[in-house]
Amino acid sequence: MISSKAVLALGLASAVLVSGCKPAGEGSDGASPSAAAGDASQAGSRDPLAAHDPAPGTPLDPGSADDRPREMMQAQVILDRLGFTPGVIDGKEGLSTRNALQGFQEAKGLPQTGKLDTETRKLLAQWSNIPATRLVTIPPEFANAKYTEIPDDPAEQAKLDCLCYANLDEKLAERFHTTVDVLRELNPPGGGVPKPDQPQFAAWQQIRVPNVGNDRVEPGAVKQADWAATLTSLGVASSQPQAARVVVSKSKGTLKVYDASEQLVAMFTATMGSRHDPLPLGKWKILGTDYNPAFHYNPELFWDAKAGDEKALLKPGPNSPVGVVWIDISKEHYGIHGTPRPETIGRAESHGCVRLTNWDAARLAQMVSAKTALLFEA
Repeated sequence: MISSKAVLALGLASAVLVSGCKPAGEGSDGASPSAAAGDASQAGSRDPLAAHDPAPGTPLDPGSADDRPREMMQAQVILDRLGFTPGVIDGKEGLSTRNALQGFQEAKGLPQTGKLDTETRKLLAQWSNIPATRLVTIPPEFANAKYTEIPDDPAEQAKLDCLCYANLDEKLAERFHTTVDVLRELNPPGGGVPKPDQPQFAAWQQIRVPNVGNDRVEPGAVKQADWAATLTSLGVASSQPQAARVVVSKSKGTLKVYDASEQLVAMFTATMGSRHDPLPLGKWKILGTDYNPAFHYNPELFWDAKAGDEKALLKPGPNSPVGVVWIDISKEHYGIHGTPRPETIGRAESHGCVRLTNWDAARLAQMVSAKTALLFEA
């Protein structure tokens, strides 16, 4: 097995090698096939799904207002834009939203109640002209992607040339930092409720979505075309605050990002470790980042592998076990990565690594570098 340091030194683009969810993986800056990310020709170009916000202090155009009040979702949308992400935007006051509120309150010097209290509302009021949702028309270039039903068996997954989205509904949900269920709640079908496995959305359809912003990928700002396409597909801006220090808290289930002035600039809810693969506490280094990584599945290194499973190489894609990005660290086999199941963040065990939603992992990847200090604390 090639070590992370050896691969980095050689500058090779490579696949993530797995020990449980403890990749010995590469940390290269290589890009993977465009099927994993979408149409690279869109990277850096005008995104027809991007937010168009009124200027600060400008009244909201009545035609852009929500169809009904959504206070909690509006707060989630603003927190997500500011870097204190609630994970899935769903309008509910759950664990990830409480963490996001605490992060915002800490950054602003407020009591950390984790609630949408009076003082927090006052500060968030400066963005009151940004509604919780907006209407978009699904562009055909976004809809006409490759879709693949993902089997559970790793051997069957290895036969696929991309661990792509299953359908347009799933792709739209990730683009707007939510779930298919929330999108369907925002857009009830006229002819009854569709079956859970039946796609509801199509090109040229106008739908209501969470008003995700901070989503501009600047032309030429990202060297790898496939990664620029991934950022666009996930609604993640290429420009993000630069991280001087990252702190992962086992007890709080959070990942905090501090800039060079020790200002808290982002916080994400994360899933980390398990009783089988505990989070390795201590100080570590970030070795590199692998965008749209492939994934080596080794059943000998998974405590929950099924009898009869064999080693397999899984192609890149948002439904990869490590999502769209792998941030390699100096603790062998461990890293920070995305997930194909954003609704499980903070609610399920990992195989030892630090797991974020795909959009949060992509955002973090734009913040960190080999100069970023990394601490895993109890």
